[in-house]
Amino acid sequence: MMGPRQEAQAALFYEFSLEDHVPADHLLRSIDRFVDLSSIRAYLRPFYSSTGRPSIDPELMIRMLIVGYCMGIRSERRLCEEVHLNLAYRWFCRLDLTDPIPDHSTFSKNRHGRFRESDLFRQLFESIVERCITEGLVGGERFAVDASLIRADANKQNATPIDDWPAERLNSEDAPRAVREYLDTLDDAAFGAATQVKPKFTSHADPASQWTGAQKGPAFFAYADNYLIDTDHAVIVDVEPTRAVRQAETGAAKTMIDRTLARLGLYPEALVADTAYGSADMLGWLVYEHGIEPHIPVFDKSKRSDGCFEKADFTYDHEADAYTCPTGKQLRPRQKAYRMQRPLVDEDGMVRYRASKLDCDRCSLKHQCCPKAPARKILRSVYEGARDMARDITATDAYVASSRARKKVEMLFAHLKRILKLDRLRLRGPNGARDEFHLAATAQNLRKLAKLIPMEKPMPA
Repeated sequence: MMGPRQEAQAALFYEFSLEDHVPADHLLRSIDRFVDLSSIRAYLRPFYSSTGRPSIDPELMIRMLIVGYCMGIRSERRLCEEVHLNLAYRWFCRLDLTDPIPDHSTFSKNRHGRFRESDLFRQLFESIVERCITEGLVGGERFAVDASLIRADANKQNATPIDDWPAERLNSEDAPRAVREYLDTLDDAAFGAATQVKPKFTSHADPASQWTGAQKGPAFFAYADNYLIDTDHAVIVDVEPTRAVRQAETGAAKTMIDRTLARLGLYPEALVADTAYGSADMLGWLVYEHGIEPHIPVFDKSKRSDGCFEKADFTYDHEADAYTCPTGKQLRPRQKAYRMQRPLVDEDGMVRYRASKLDCDRCSLKHQCCPKAPARKILRSVYEGARDMARDITATDAYVASSRARKKVEMLFAHLKRILKLDRLRLRGPNGARDEFHLAATAQNLRKLAKLIPMEKPMPA
């Protein structure tokens, strides 16, 4: 028999509990165990006025942002709609069925104001990292570092060559926020001072972003999202935004390692990275200044394709401080060879070793060594010892294991773009990129905690 049609009838009283309607295996229920925002009001109190109308609860806004970044909801306008409709989101945000949802404009006002002034998102990220350490997910013995390009909220239609839009002509008082932030970071090693090479185009909407074709496809404006992770469970221990250039990324790696040591007390024994981090100064910084083993391929441009002898064909003698060529002749440092007062080390940290012109003129292999020069020259970095150490490590079984572990940071970036939908920034300027990267890394660590720390099953009644 066909059942009767259901008619909606208003009732005077309802008995409804959000707690009973959120599934026990819901992701947010598992994440909620690790979100402790009890200290956030005391942390933000200096940034609120003691008079005036009460503001929106900052804990509510932070919980809503966590929902958005954990569930891949990129728009704050849509986030407000989803929290209004979804019972699990309301439960996580500590909202009852009748509680109103804040307007989406509230997030922008607080982000550009007290949240950014207090560095709240950085504090939130570090609190979750400390929770990961407490739960035993961070070993602190081996770190991996890498960077990934995230498209900026800019396009070529609103861009010009940098010479047509120089910084000295910009008026910071009338400029948009992203332009003011660009002017403030012109001397920052992570942005304006990262390299002297001028980009082909500069975006008027977000001039701090980098015009790049690094992905071998159509060029675009982007920022680099830099991750430093612990390879035990792929927990992100630090995050930093930079320009999308290699020099800025290596500088960010140094910043993150120093900051992790200072704030979290983590001192890795080894750092795993790809060839982009294998420059001489980076390897020297790791080995000589921090005693960290570089599990990094050496960035080496000494190989030749013209059939002539390469640098590897010459043997270096540490005691004599000289190279020996295949015929047994020595190449000595330029200062000793010329017996003149010239700088032994140039501005790039390189020492030039030169053979005697008489030896090269008499050599039967000159056509295979230096056919277009009067004598053979070899460049040696002052950090060559660190480079040799990195080369030796690449031949070990530990390096093979490290190469497999390095894929974990690449998987995090894939998860960031495909699952959390952060393949394009929504906020502009260095501070906007910083806020988004910190919130996304916080969401990834929270999801990691929820996955690896199982919930206690309720005892049967």
